[in-house]
Amino acid sequence: MNLYRSSFLVLLVTVLLMLSFSPASSAQVAVGISVRIGPPALPVYAQPLCPGPGYFWTPGYWAWDDDDGYYWVPGTWVLAPVGMLWTPGYWGWNDGLYAWNGGYWGPHIGFYGGINYGFGYTGVGFFGGEWRGDTFFYNRSVTNVNVTNVTNIYNKGPLLSRKLQRMNGTYLRSANKRSTSRQHEAIVSCLLRQTTAGRRLLPLPDQRNSAAE
Repeated sequence: MNLYRSSFLVLLVTVLLMLSFSPASSAQVAVGISVRIGPPALPVYAQPLCPGPGYFWTPGYWAWDDDDGYYWVPGTWVLAPVGMLWTPGYWGWNDGLYAWNGGYWGPHIGFYGGINYGFGYTGVGFFGGEWRGDTFFYNRSVTNVNVTNVTNIYNKGPLLSRKLQRMNGTYLRSANKRSTSRQHEAIVSCLLRQTTAGRRLLPLPDQRNSAAE
């Protein structure tokens, strides 16, 4: 009986150890990315032409590799789930480290660090387009669309109003209300590095078309 119990306990421990090192567990451990060095400023780039109706712009971002450090992931047009909007990811400051907060689809735009990604992402909300029923309409003032292929468009601007800037400040204060003054300085420094290159006037429609050609 004692031999049977011992064998059963050994088997149970072995199974538990195998489960603890399963791929699913490893994947969960690898989800969070935190580094001590802040990301570079966002590069200035021209938005590619929208391929057709229903595509949604997901902006480029800096990703991290343990061997090579930060590397740029270009923005791209993606077929959007009907009614869904893309909230971009961002690098945030937390406990002495820069932590990556991944982007996601949802019915509303969430917080994305106050980063000015351009093309409708001013740091708060999204003004590059809107859903009207099952059809996505593009704001041609800030997105590169060919009106021959995409007819569901409108024009709305300017985007960076004082009201939006006040909203942006409210978001940042709410997100960082528990930060120390030193952490707050690091957060502001991180945002400045990420957005300095991103805050620029978008090319005029003619310039965008030339760039696309």
